[in-house]
Amino acid sequence: MKGPASGSKVYAPRGLAAAGRKLWDAGIEDFEWAQHELAMLEEACRTRDRIVQLDKRVEADGLMMKSSQGLRVHPAISEARQQRLVMARLLATLGIPPLTEDGGSMPAARSVRGVYAGGR
Repeated sequence: MKGPASGSKVYAPRGLAAAGRKLWDAGIEDFEWAQHELAMLEEACRTRDRIVQLDKRVEADGLMMKSSQGLRVHPAISEARQQRLVMARLLATLGIPPLTEDGGSMPAARSVRGVYAGGR
């Protein structure tokens, strides 16, 4: 069964960008989710979108920025790193393996979630 345990259709949260939507679609494709898990999945998706925005900002501005103390590392680099840690923790809590390099598919998600849920 797809979606929450009640069997009702799960719609993507409003405002997700492409990366977040891709993660959402992959996350709900094969699993039953409780409401609290859907909230965590939504937060992971929004976090994924923030990471993409931060990466784009660094790409546009460059790795280094001028400041009153001279050149310094772009602050979005540190924030993106923190957001990646948040997303990894959310996904691990849900039993979803890390994203691939392109931020896309989640290989073997079914078996990993089953292990985290206690099934083997």
